[in-house]
Amino acid sequence: MPNIKSAIKRVSVIEKKTLRNNMIKSGYKSAVKKFEQAVEAGNKAEATELFSFATKKVDQACTKGVIVKNTAARKKSNMAKKLNAMN
Repeated sequence: MPNIKSAIKRVSVIEKKTLRNNMIKSGYKSAVKKFEQAVEAGNKAEATELFSFATKKVDQACTKGVIVKNTAARKKSNMAKKLNAMN
């Protein structure tokens, strides 16, 4: 454990940021998973709705710095391919 006051504060700040990052990461992963389940079920209307929600969550995770810009672009591209393949 740190002894210096600033180091003690850094530990608590890092814990808070880690919790926030995990919450954001969990949210976008859940959204992507729901979208993929709708695609597998063949429900195009629901998949289209969930696609926009999942895209929003991925963008939010990218903006907050939880995932990298190229990772977000790759995930959105793969989801778009799956949605377009349903036709």
